[in-house]
Formats: sequence, structure tokens, C-alpha cells
Amino acid sequence: MELRGRVAEFVRDRVMRLEPVIDAGGPAAAAALRDLRAQAKEAGLWALPLPVELGGQGLPLAQYARIAEAEGASDHGPAALGSASLLDATMLWNHGSDRVRERYPARLASGELRACYAMTEPDTPGTDPFLTATRAEEQPDGSWRVSGRKWFTSGAADADLVTVLARTDGDPGDRTGLSLLLVPTGSPGFRVVRELPLFGATGQWEIAFDRVAVPADHLVGKRGHALAIAGERLQLGRTLRCLRWLGQAQRAFDLMCERAGSRSGSRGPLAGHQLVQQHVFEALLALRTTRPLVHEAADRIAAGLDAHVEVGLAKVAAARMLQQVADAAIQVHGAAGLGPDTPLPALFRTGRAARILDGPDELHISSVARRVLRAYEP
Repeated sequence: MELRGRVAEFVRDRVMRLEPVIDAGGPAAAAALRDLRAQAKEAGLWALPLPVELGGQGLPLAQYARIAEAEGASDHGPAALGSASLLDATMLWNHGSDRVRERYPARLASGELRACYAMTEPDTPGTDPFLTATRAEEQPDGSWRVSGRKWFTSGAADADLVTVLARTDGDPGDRTGLSLLLVPTGSPGFRVVRELPLFGATGQWEIAFDRVAVPADHLVGKRGHALAIAGERLQLGRTLRCLRWLGQAQRAFDLMCERAGSRSGSRGPLAGHQLVQQHVFEALLALRTTRPLVHEAADRIAAGLDAHVEVGLAKVAAARMLQQVADAAIQVHGAAGLGPDTPLPALFRTGRAARILDGPDELHISSVARRVLRAYEP
């Protein structure tokens, strides 16, 4: 069986079956994930896109893109198959100090350590990183003291490391002076403030830094160069999420079609109803027109080309598409689509949240339009 098929089968038969357990959190969820990771390693499916130097299989993005759809059909697929650490491990491998490169990336890739990324703050617009208020003060010995708050930080409660965007120079609003620092979460002064349920779902957290000591060599990249590294990370991260949303939308579409074919009323199967057929058509149209946009973005990133326009288009289109397809599937399921017996409420929630998290639609629309219009300036 080809690699994509093997990944799809693993996610369908092993990961999806345990979604309720993992969603509930706690020791049972941790045990289920450990077991899935062991199975993925045994099956030769572990860490497919991570560099070989870190213990991954080095699958290039151009090849991994199709697999990412199958892997992402479940929200827990990337974590179970070891690709969830791709952004953190490669960022630290590419931009970390010698000590950071030696201590962390390979352990992230193996699943021994977990990391998160803290950028957004409660009291500043997430669309404007220049207003970052979290501050890192340099100490006489070259180390740092980090103070501030971040929120909507995915996986913060279970993370061993957090990469935090902080101001090392200047004042909020300045377009320079932002740096990235790697903070071990066991450091004194680091605190998980509260969980932030997302339409009732877990996984997002608010965290605080109270003069947390950070070694000098835990500065990620050069001082003041945070946004260049963040931009590199965000382009790939958004594209990976779009690929996974395609997988989730395909899952919702399949459920809708299965429901339409199996559910009958006094006038016969739902599949014979024109309004149901319209839901199927519109959902398929959304899927088929969005997929090329997402893969174009992935291809440009893989080729090392500028992909700001392509990623912006893909992010808006994929988020809208997932919400639309999940909504149609819920409509065809009727009341059953609102309850706990299908993954449709979770898929719809992901689509709706995607239009705000990781940059709201409005940010990407404006950014893409400005870039396009520049080419037409006299």
C-alpha cells in the first residue's frame, strides 16, 4: 500500500477510534497518545516530514503535502504520527544556538519533549505583533528576564518548552526590537494561568512570565530578528494547517454522502432530494477549488519561493471551506449532526475558529490585496 494510504488507514482505524479518550484529556489521553506513537514508530510512519538528522524520515514538503491531508483528517493525527513537532524542531535546529541544537530538536522529534509557541497577548491585537508588551530584559551576564502574558497558546499546559515573542529593545509599537526566546516551562516564574475552552474544546491556554530567567544561549536567532523567523514559521505552519483542514473537510464530506445514501424517509433516501444534492455539490465544489490553492502554496514554499499571496489565499479559502463543508454535513445529518455521535461538531468548530486563529480572514484579505495592488502601481 502506498504511504498515503497507510497513513490514512492508521488515522482512520487507530487514531479516530481514540478521539473521545484523547479529547477528554488527563492520564488516559496521555496513555492513548503514547500507545499510538509507539504503533506509528513500529509501522514506520513516525515523523515523516522531519529531518533525518533529527530522527525523522526527511520526506520533502512536496511529497508530504498529500500525506498531510490524510494525517490531518483527525486533529490528533499529527501528534500520533510525530509530525506535530515539525515547526518547533526545525525552527530550533535552524536558528538555535549550539547548546539549543544539541539539547532539544532531536528530543522534540522523538516525542520525548513537547513545545509550544507563544505570540498572542490578551491586551494587544493579535494582528499587530509590533504592539507586543511581553518584555525580555538583558542581565549583566547576558541572560534574560522575561515578563508578560500570552494567551491562545496551544498545548501550553503539557509543554516542556515555550518559544516566546518578547520585546528586547524599544517600546510597544516600534517596528524593531522583537526577539524570540526559548523558555523551559519548569523555570521559576512561569505559570499556566487558565485554560481557554474554544467553543467548549480544550487545548488552548493563557500563560504568564514573572521575571523568568532565560539563559543567554536560549535566544532563538539574532536579537531583534524575531519577525523574520516568525514569518518563516507562520508560512509553513499555515500551509500545514490548510492541508490538514482539507483532510478534515474530506472526512465531513464523506460522512455527509454516507448519511445521504443510508438515511431514508417516507419519500425515499435523502440522496434523492434535490436540496441534499445541492449541499453535496456545493461542498464538493468548495473542496475541489480549495485544494489547488493549498497545494500551490505548499509547492512555492517547497521551492523556496515567496508565498505570501498563495498562503494568504489558501488560509482564507481553506478555513471557509472547512466551515462550509462541515455545516452542510451537519444539515444533512439533522439533529444527529449536533450531538456527540459524530465528529461533525468538532469539525465545524475547527473551521469556525480557523477564520480567526492564526490570523483572521480580514488580515489575510488585506495583506494579499495590498501585495497584488503594488504590482499595478505606476
